[in-house]
Amino acid sequence: MTQNRTQNRDAYTMILEAIDLGVFKPGDRLVESDLADRFGVSRTPIREALQRLETQSLLARDGRSLIVASLDHNQLAELYAVRSELEGLAARLAARHATLEEVRVLKEMVKEDWQLIGDARGLAKANRRFHKMIHLASHNRFLVQQLDMVHRSMALMATTSLAAEGRGEVALGEHQAIVDAIEARDDDAAYDALKRHISKAFETRLKLRAES
Repeated sequence: MTQNRTQNRDAYTMILEAIDLGVFKPGDRLVESDLADRFGVSRTPIREALQRLETQSLLARDGRSLIVASLDHNQLAELYAVRSELEGLAARLAARHATLEEVRVLKEMVKEDWQLIGDARGLAKANRRFHKMIHLASHNRFLVQQLDMVHRSMALMATTSLAAEGRGEVALGEHQAIVDAIEARDDDAAYDALKRHISKAFETRLKLRAES
């Protein structure tokens, strides 16, 4: 029983991470047997993982096939609107409740992430880690759960906004402003800084879509 639950969780996590990393892109068809071979698990946990991903609207039906879902313009705008408010709230709560250790970790993350400039995939991974740290520093489990759902949907974007020329440097500057506000225990400034950060990311993504 425990092994089955572990396999189910691992299959779900592996497929989700593959979508998040762009291995599987919007529109790609996912086949049980191919996934089972790829990830080295039986078809049953793969089937259950696919059902779970479909329930979460990360996969869609194309006839009898399951494909990676895509977000249209309106869905993208709706997702960023929700993300902006929830992320802003997380920053506000982090300014109030983050421990000194959590603040130090955030500062160190920003410092280390400058070494990733030019590596869009590395920056994207570091960006997710940075935001997750802020979520945890809010010390609000219900908010963390909601943000986890939002970030799962972010995996449906085929490219990262950090791939845009110059966006990496600007984003890290924005990260620094967020951390400075959290460290200063200025919850209004932390909220505003993170909302501005998400707004600029959305603007960049819209430009990338227009260019493509």
